[in-house]
Amino acid sequence: MKILIATKNEGKIAELRSLLSDERHEFIGLDALSDIPDVEETGNTFAENAKLKAAAYSTHFGLHTLADDSGLEVQALNGRPGVFSARYGGVKKNYDAKIRLLLEQLDEAENKDRRARFVSHIAFASPNGDVLFEAEGVCEGSIAFKPKGTNGFGYDPVFIPAGFDQTFGELSDQVKQKTSHRARAIAKIMRYLRDFA
Repeated sequence: MKILIATKNEGKIAELRSLLSDERHEFIGLDALSDIPDVEETGNTFAENAKLKAAAYSTHFGLHTLADDSGLEVQALNGRPGVFSARYGGVKKNYDAKIRLLLEQLDEAENKDRRARFVSHIAFASPNGDVLFEAEGVCEGSIAFKPKGTNGFGYDPVFIPAGFDQTFGELSDQVKQKTSHRARAIAKIMRYLRDFA
C-alpha cells in the first residue's frame, strides 16, 4: 500500500522516512507529487491540525495519508510557541530568527523555568478522509541558553532532551530516532500499520 507523508518540511520528511520502516508499505512525501494544495492549520491543538491535514491531503490525492503536527512547548512561556512553532514570530522568519526570539522572550520572562517539551501528534487517514488512527509522542527536556549543534532542524539546536546534556542539534540521528517526540509517535503508528490490511 502507498502511504503519503503529508508535509512540505524537508527535515521532517527525511526524519519520518528514516523512522518509517515497513516492507509492506511504500511511503512517499509531498515532494513526489504536484498540484499540492495549501492546507491552513486552523486548529487549536496539535491533534486538530494533524487530523485536518490528514483528511485534506488524503481526499485530494486519494491516498492513505499520515500527517504530523508538532511543536515546542516552553514552561516559562505558558506553553508557547506550541501550535504556532513553525509560524513563531512570523511565517517568513527562518528558524535562526525564531530561536533568537524564543531565547529573548525566555530572558525577559519572570519565570526562569527552562523546562520544555516537544510534542508530535500524527493522524492516519483513509483515501476518503476518515481518520483511522492517531498517536502522540512527547519528549521532555529543557531549553539551552544558546544554540548548539547543526544536526536536525527547527528548534533542535536549543532543545536538550531529558537525560542528556547536549541539544538535539549536537546529538546523533541514532539517539534522536530513539528519544524524539516524533519517534515515539511513529512507533505507535508502525504497530498499527503492521496489522493494517
